[in-house]
Amino acid sequence: MKNTTGVERENLFGILWMTAAMAAFAIEDAFIKTVTKHLPVGQVLILFGVFGALVFALWAKRVGAPLFNAAVLNRFMLLRAVFEFFGRLFHMLALALTPMSSTTAILQAAPILVVIGASAFFSERVPLRIWLAIVVGLLGVLVIVRPVAGDFSALSLLAVVGTLGFVGRDLATRALSVSVKREVLGFYGFSTMVFAGACFAAWDAKPFVELAGNQLATIGAALIAGIFGYTALMTAMRTGSISIVSPFRYTRLIFGVSIGVGVFGEQLDLPMFVGGAVVIGAGLYIWWQGKVASAQASGA
Repeated sequence: MKNTTGVERENLFGILWMTAAMAAFAIEDAFIKTVTKHLPVGQVLILFGVFGALVFALWAKRVGAPLFNAAVLNRFMLLRAVFEFFGRLFHMLALALTPMSSTTAILQAAPILVVIGASAFFSERVPLRIWLAIVVGLLGVLVIVRPVAGDFSALSLLAVVGTLGFVGRDLATRALSVSVKREVLGFYGFSTMVFAGACFAAWDAKPFVELAGNQLATIGAALIAGIFGYTALMTAMRTGSISIVSPFRYTRLIFGVSIGVGVFGEQLDLPMFVGGAVVIGAGLYIWWQGKVASAQASGA
């Protein structure tokens, strides 16, 4: 049995890994936003997807996880691919066309939306106080998006659709058999990006651009940051207590906003601050209530 010091050390390492993962994802977003200023979104999706799928294919081979087996031939895997398609495509469009700060802030609603999905599709019981927190969190998203304000931009809905796509992907992943390894999921996730990029490129009809060395390096850097973030996230979820480590997902907003302001010169306003604080506050409250319910169940 682990002593208190050992548990605290594991929790600390879990927090550090989660924070590193969120920083890496924010850096990945920054590189993607940079490269989409010069390359068509469809081309970036295809390149990013091809390289990522290759990395995860090699990774799967190394750990002995077959890419093609009966476990991946089911409706949940197909549903996951559909949501991945829309999540990846619209998130990248949001990064390319809207401020990174607002895109990151809207993405913080994902944990709240996952609770709604868990209630709707997995019959998980959600107490009234949690539903109230969900409503408050969604109101925070509306404050950020400002659908009735004079400065509302329909482009902000790109981040909303992308977030819904990621939520659907996570719920479909939960429904999959645990025999489907993370390396296999990574391969199919990046392969879906290739398909999404091809579809968008056909619709967008913008000619592909010959890659310069710095553009290829930027895509490579984004890929490295994304793979590191993915690995760090998986490590964090397996180190320490999930209830202590998980809330540090919200550090992504700090990193995303800091990069948006410091690198891209984005301006923050009061609704952005208020909406972001409301979304994070609601998410932390839902997490805390879940921790209390687990403690009560353990003591029963």
